[in-house]
Amino acid sequence: MDFLINYYVSFLLDNNIHYAAGFFLWHAISFVIVILTVIVSILIFIVAEKKLYSVLKINKTNGKNGLGVCLQTIADTIKLFFKEDIVPEKADKFLFGLAPILVLTPVLFAWMLLPFATSFLPIKTDSGVVLFLAVMTIPAIGILSAGYASKNKLAVISALHSCVQIMSYEIPLILTAMSVVVLSGSMSFRDIVANQYTNGILSWFCFPAILGVVIFFAAAVSEMCRTPFSEQKEVSDYKTEYSGIKYAIFTLGEYASTFIICAFAVILFFGGYMPPVQIFLADLFEHNHLLYGVVLTFEQAFWLIFKTIILMLAVSFVKTAMPNLKNELFAKICRQYLIPISIINLLVVCLIKHGGFYVF
Repeated sequence: MDFLINYYVSFLLDNNIHYAAGFFLWHAISFVIVILTVIVSILIFIVAEKKLYSVLKINKTNGKNGLGVCLQTIADTIKLFFKEDIVPEKADKFLFGLAPILVLTPVLFAWMLLPFATSFLPIKTDSGVVLFLAVMTIPAIGILSAGYASKNKLAVISALHSCVQIMSYEIPLILTAMSVVVLSGSMSFRDIVANQYTNGILSWFCFPAILGVVIFFAAAVSEMCRTPFSEQKEVSDYKTEYSGIKYAIFTLGEYASTFIICAFAVILFFGGYMPPVQIFLADLFEHNHLLYGVVLTFEQAFWLIFKTIILMLAVSFVKTAMPNLKNELFAKICRQYLIPISIINLLVVCLIKHGGFYVF
């Protein structure tokens, strides 16, 4: 919302509002906008996912009415918030209540690092990629705390398994992200997106780093703990002792994490908030600075969310089409295949970039 900054400063001066209060209010508004966007996008994805399941599994009762599914999702969420919050007698009550917050809060903070549009980047930093990857490791602490605090051995086993899986697949995820940093020459999300706009879709980093796209997709699916890298039936879930609002927070955190990882992939490989062609509808209003900024922001946010939902549906398709892998195969796939191929991808990208074969 950088195009509104002059109007906002004038509003503060006209109403004698202190700079500190105005600064806090500006970022509070940005945070609320991000949260509402995430919630609405997750709701859209849930409806689309149920529709996809009903088609692939030939289940005519699932996703039969789009509006009905939407309202049902809202009703289920409200029901969870009003359900009784049960805490096991032997549980560590402090950690038991803290764990859902440790899962959801870092994900919401990470959303503030991603640019929704050229003029809407709530937290501006030149090291966005590294900071994002660091923040997204914190939910693993919440998962481990949830299993430990429950005092349920099956929940502990599930939490340990999830944490090991997340941390193992973090290595190929980081290596593929670094290949994009090499191509763009920057860790800033804005620079990465801008470098993918020169020639439209032909400038997307998914073409020179095609191996990285495959590795990133597999590692991201694993980090999201989705099929084929999901929990086995004989091991109970780490949040099995949770109910009510705490369970709702865990569920929201999982969906928000899935959405943000897919948005991260869109920014790295698929042009981010830029359209496939170098055409913006906002150019029709370039004579009006305010109207141009509003239309451009909404248009770019639409492209980012649209691409992200498409990628999430691809993840859902894999979940529907593939069976679960055995637990012992998780580490083997990462150690023997993903890490070596991600290193090869990084070397290939370095040769392409510094050998002059890929020029922006």
